[in-house]
Amino acid sequence: MKRKVFSLLLFMLAIVAHAQQISYVEETKNWYYVYDDAGKKIGGLSRSSIGELKGWGSDFFVAKYYSYYRIYDAKGKVLKAMNVSDVGEIVGVSGKTITSRKGSWIYTWNKEGKKIRATSAQSGF
Repeated sequence: MKRKVFSLLLFMLAIVAHAQQISYVEETKNWYYVYDDAGKKIGGLSRSSIGELKGWGSDFFVAKYYSYYRIYDAKGKVLKAMNVSDVGEIVGVSGKTITSRKGSWIYTWNKEGKKIRATSAQSGF
């Protein structure tokens, strides 16, 4: 039984180790190119199809396309679309979170677009 559990844990660690991490997103005139932590190009997406890059985290990036923010995985698959009027202005993307400001509120979101924290900007963090 212990051997099976150990084997399962090793398998799960191998899956996590192979998840692609984003180290850089290059912006050119017409394209965004995503690079992994080894400097290898993961893929590219046209600027006209995703809009304005707002930032990237360890394994996702965020772009504003008209009235929506779209969260993408490292390979360019849309994970979530969020209405700009609900989110406010994205002020930062880092690690595994997105930070936005709407009026006097600061919001923290995860890469699935779930709000994980709301703080009054007057009261500070």
